[in-house]
Parts: sequence; structure tokens; C-alpha cells
Amino acid sequence: MSTVSSPANPRSVASNTPGTPSRIPQIRRYQNWLREKHGLSFQSYHDLWRWSTTDLEAFWQSIWDYLDLQSPTPHTAVLERNVMPGAKWFPGAQTNYARQVLRHVDPAHAAGLPALISDNEKGEARELSWPELRRQVASLALHLREQGVQPGDRVAAYMPNIPETIVAFLATASLGAVWSVCAPDMGTHAVLDRFKQIEPKVLIACDGVTWAGRDINRLDVLRELREALTSVRHTVVFQNLKDAAGMADLSGVTNFADATARNDAETTAFEPLWVPFDHPLWVVYSSGTTGLPKPIVHGHGGMIMVMLMQGSLHNDIGCSYAPDTFGERFHWYSSTGWVMWNAQMGGLLAGTTCVLFDGSPGGSKDAPDWTVLWRFAARHQVSFFGAGAAFYANCMKAGVDLAACGDLSRVRAIGSTGSPLAADVQQWGTEQFRRMAATPEQQDIWWCNISGGTDFCGAFIGGNRELPQLPGAMQCRLLGAAVEAWNDAGEPVTGQVGELICTQPIPSMPLYLVNDADGARYKASYFEMYPPGHGRKPGGGDLDPAAGSVWRHGDWLRVGDEKNAEGEWCVIYGRSDATINRHGLRMGTSEIYSAVEGISEVLDSMVVDLEYLGRDSYMPLFVVLRPGMALDDALKGRINAAIRQSLSPRFVPDDVFQVPEIPRTLSGKKQELPIKKLLLGQPLEKVVNREAMANPQSLEWYVSFAAQRQGAHGT
Repeated sequence: MSTVSSPANPRSVASNTPGTPSRIPQIRRYQNWLREKHGLSFQSYHDLWRWSTTDLEAFWQSIWDYLDLQSPTPHTAVLERNVMPGAKWFPGAQTNYARQVLRHVDPAHAAGLPALISDNEKGEARELSWPELRRQVASLALHLREQGVQPGDRVAAYMPNIPETIVAFLATASLGAVWSVCAPDMGTHAVLDRFKQIEPKVLIACDGVTWAGRDINRLDVLRELREALTSVRHTVVFQNLKDAAGMADLSGVTNFADATARNDAETTAFEPLWVPFDHPLWVVYSSGTTGLPKPIVHGHGGMIMVMLMQGSLHNDIGCSYAPDTFGERFHWYSSTGWVMWNAQMGGLLAGTTCVLFDGSPGGSKDAPDWTVLWRFAARHQVSFFGAGAAFYANCMKAGVDLAACGDLSRVRAIGSTGSPLAADVQQWGTEQFRRMAATPEQQDIWWCNISGGTDFCGAFIGGNRELPQLPGAMQCRLLGAAVEAWNDAGEPVTGQVGELICTQPIPSMPLYLVNDADGARYKASYFEMYPPGHGRKPGGGDLDPAAGSVWRHGDWLRVGDEKNAEGEWCVIYGRSDATINRHGLRMGTSEIYSAVEGISEVLDSMVVDLEYLGRDSYMPLFVVLRPGMALDDALKGRINAAIRQSLSPRFVPDDVFQVPEIPRTLSGKKQELPIKKLLLGQPLEKVVNREAMANPQSLEWYVSFAAQRQGAHGT
């Protein structure tokens, strides 16, 4: 029998048994390990999943052991108390995200493998070796420490998807400081709405980015950020566009190249600080429908465990220097404004070479080209290729021929997330690979379709290399994710669409939200829809209210169907709340309103995103104008420009309509969700209570609009 090992410390060899495949799926290796080490065998994946979500302590301890996680001090429990929110995992243990990454330096380098490969629209391909990654991280960490950065201090970054951003993150994490990043395509107001809440001590930024064939200088934004972020004591600037003249006008900044140039005995001896398992690692932002974006804090230990477990067991991404997965190259296209940037970088935790692309995946507006990423993947011999579902849909619509994109023979898996993947799009991709198949794996390429969220920086639903595929569906609920679909009565259902609920804690769930001392906003965001204790018993049933409430995620989910009683297939039907999830980047509607209603002609506005069951995202914006004003092309252009500049081009609406009124509740809230349901074809009487409205007469326009839209689209 082959030796089974963890992906964090691989010592395995491929099985030489005749007739067995050379590559054993990672989830099979884990099951072999469970059987050999603990005598645990399961008849089906569903049985394994059920065990992982009912015997929480045994499962998560097995993950700790299987991943060979290390701590200088022992933990006194796995889950100190099963309560949501507030579960405390592995008390007493110490860890550090950067330490886990850097433990791979010597074996990966000895195998001749790089840590990072990067490329961009200009074809500026680079490799960063593991020892150079360690040296740059140590150099920048020492520089930050000299500037007074201490454990718990915040370091904010305005950086693109390049190796320097990962270096900056690892340097921050190595000191026990807290990281947060915004993408340079975000405007000043959107960035300040995020960074002002966390009061960073250090700002790390670039001078600009290249997008869709254009160099976009961001030094003016940097100046505005420095002026507005009064907590910032030090600024480091990476010259991405090499704007020497612009840099000369900036005073009191350090060049990123200088901050990472140190190479002496102290950098060689540098080691990341051991921190408690639940020490804060980063702040990410998930917008609600009202107020500022939620600044969500995740911990070192939880992110290490969940990213390693899900990336290895469910995404089947191997360690690049392990014999059976030798040379693995992992790519998931993302900007730094999407949580998939965190997931892409998470490959380093397992010793996997990560391949980054910075730029537009579809070419320029004047010359669209949806082969850009495929040619990039061929150039760098990517083995796992991931992107948002909308990317694949655009490739299909553009008639992309993958066979003409270069040598894609190394690609063995396709990842998709960000929005539901339509069945016809998945079938298109499968057929593309079948026609040019260079390996048996490409004859029926494996799609790792996942769904999760920024909120807990992981996936609830995703892939299993050993389960059958169904186009347009995800293969299973992930290990440790006690996910169910609940009907309106708060009961779990299969074969029906319901609210996505997670009944048990996961180590990567947020520690807390910034500036939420009593936890009220955190609870309101995820735990207030159902009574405390309801559905909280592992395996089903209620617990005492002291156990807290289940996690309500805000997605429509169907688990299984009438032909699949155990419920392995899962389908996400879009958001069940009014948050906009546009091409994988989530934004609260309030942020859009802030930009739109800042225009003097606009009195009121409402936006909905009609993404549903794999349909193209269609996002109309409705505006109420001042008396006597008309919505002409010039005003539409100003509205779109305001959104583009304040937030991101991703949130520019598909259409803008002038309306008499915005529907509101008696308490004054915009009725986004009822209007969304109405426009998706649901009867008015089932989506809104007129008696709870301040202006029920406003519905007439939307009913007429919905009828026209449904007539035009046949829905």
C-alpha cells in the first residue's frame, strides 16, 4: 500500500499497484489515512460528510493531524464550546500563516520549483523563488517593525494581483499585524469607506495599474488616501508603472524595492512570530444593503486549516514538490478586491506554485479578446485553472477555440465560482477540452464548481474529484460544512430551493467585525433570521438557546433532487438578499446609492441584480429625478461615471430608468428584494405586503416593467 501523507508535509509516493492511476485524488488519500490511523471507513461521501458535521471535534482534530499543523504549545480542546457566534477553536495552540507558507522553502527549492509565477498584459513574466520569497518577506517585515508596527496594528494595501502584494501580506502576517487590501480599480470613496474603519498604521500602495491596454495612474488617489487616512504613519509605494516623476512629488514615502532589498544576517535569521490560533490575520469587506461595508476579521489558525483542507481535499490541488503532484501550478484569476485572491494565495500554504495574472481577462473594449487567460495558462503550463463563472460564459459567447490558444495539455481541472455556472457553459468547456484532449483527464475535464463567500473566506459547497459531474451543479457540500436548504418554516428540505443555512461552526468563520464591540452587527448580519437553538443540534434538531443561532448566508440553495435522496448535487440560485454580487465582487447597494445620489439631479435611486440560476447578470438602476428633469444620455453618462470612479467599473448598471418613485417600507427602507423577485417573475402578491409600504402606488410602474421584460424575454 502506498504511504499516505499530508499535503503540508508530503512524503508520499504514487502507488505502483497495477491498474491504479498514478495520481490518487487528495480526498482519497485523506480517507485512506482515516482508515489506517483511526479505523474509520465510510460507505459513501455522504456518510463521510455526515460524520464531519456531527462529530466536529474528531473531524477537525483529524484535519489538524493530517495537515501536520504545528504549534509550540498544545491545544487544550478542539472546540471549546459549540456556540454561534463565538465558537473558540483550538485554545492554547499557536500558529502563523506566514510560518506555514515558509516551511516549504527548502524542500520546494530543492526540487527546483518556484513559489510564484506572474504575468500581465504587457507580457512581463516573472518568477519568484521560494528563498527569494522568504528573503523579501523578512526584509519588509523588519522594515515595518522598524516603523513601529506591532502585533494587532493594521497594514492597508492598495495593490494589484502581483507578487509584491503577496510579499507585503506575508510580511504583515509574520509580525502578527493585521492585513487589508483593496484593488486599484476601486475609487477613493470606496477605499476610504473600508480603510477608515480599520485605522491603518501603514499604507502600501502602487503608482498605478495596466488594465485593458491602458496604463492608469493612481498617484492622485494615493495622495487623497494619505490625506484622509490620518492614522497612517508610514507609506510604502511600489512603482508598478515606474512613474518616477510622480514619485518625486511624493514626500515621506519608502520605495517598495528599497524596503525589500535587505539581505543580511538579520533577514536570514528572521522567523514569523508565533501567535494564538485565533489571532487576527486580515480584514476583508462584505457589504450589507445599508451602511458602510462590513469589515470582517478572520484568524490565522482558522484560515490555515480551512484553506488547506478545502484547497487540498476538495479542489484536489497538490503540493508542487510531492512526487504524485510534482510540478503542480495553480491559477485562479482574481483581482485583490475579490476573496479569490486570498484563495489563490492560499496555495502557498500547501507548497504549491501559484501563477498570477494581473490585467483584463477579456482584452480591451476596442479589441475584446477572451483568449488572454487561456494563452497565459498555456504559456506557464497551468495545471489547475480557475476563474469566475462569467468568464467562461464570455468565452463561449465569443466563440473561443481553446485548441488555438497554445499548449493546454497540462490543464487537468477547471475551477468556477463568483456566480452560478450555467449548464450550457460547462458543457461548452467540457466539449472544448474533449476535442483537443491530450490526456485521459481532458477527455472529461473535471469542473471544480464552488460557492462560498468573503464572509468566512471559504466554500460551503464545491467539488469532489471522485464524484460524478452534473453540468450546472456543484458536486457536494464540503467536509465540515453543515449546510442545509431551509424552507420558510425553518425546516431542512431536499429537492427544493431554500435559504442556505450552516448549522455548525467552521474555524474560518469571522472572529468579529471591526468597531462592533458588542457583536450586534455581526449577529444581525448572519444570525438573526432564526431563533437561537433552532436547528443547532449536530445532525438535526434543536439545542438550548444558549447555543446561539444558525448561520444564514443569504443565498438561494437547492440540495439534491427527487432522484438523489442523499442530496449530493447542489445548485445556487443567486442571492436571497439585496447585496449585489457583480462578477464575483460583492458590493452593498448603499455604496452605489451614495455615488448616484451625490449627483444633484438624482433625488432617489434603487438597484437590483437579476442574476439567477446561471442567467447573465442584469443590473438595472432606477432613478427618481428632480421635477422637470429628464433622463438623457448625458445624465446617464454622468451616473455611470460616478459609479465607475467612486466604486468600480464592475458596478456600472446595464440600464438606467427614470421612475416616478422608489418603493419603500413604512420605516423608509427601499424594497429592493421584493422588486428583484417581481422582476424575476414572481407574482406581486407573493413578494410584497402593500400594507407594510409607505407608497404602495409606486408598484404600478414596476409591475408594468416586469410584464414588458418577461414578455420580451419569454420568462
